[in-house]
Amino acid sequence: MDVFGIGTEITECVRIARLIDKHGEQFLHRTFTLEEIRWCQLQGQWIQQYTARWAAKQAVVKALGLAGMRGISWPDIEILSDGSGQYRVRLLGGIKEAAETVGVGKVLVTISHCRTHATAFAIAIKGE
Repeated sequence: MDVFGIGTEITECVRIARLIDKHGEQFLHRTFTLEEIRWCQLQGQWIQQYTARWAAKQAVVKALGLAGMRGISWPDIEILSDGSGQYRVRLLGGIKEAAETVGVGKVLVTISHCRTHATAFAIAIKGE
């Protein structure tokens, strides 16, 4: 396994709650895929779920070396869960193209959250 990059992020849940309160559906659809929205809405702690996915997307961008890049389409990074505590990253569109350009074939991510914060760690792996 050849590691291309790593990324980490911690985000306050209140920050994401304020963005959702202020921008509502517009924020959700500019940031998350329909599958992510569906998953988060079904959870009891949906603000923490959205915050955790936001942190994971930020960690993925850092792992890919794209931090600070303008024009990122956040739904191009999809964080999927089957409920077992394992997460899968699905790259789409421009983010997928950027990853392929540098030889990254897979991104692993782990996320965690509590009432006030969510954190994520991502590893971009070359060639898989």
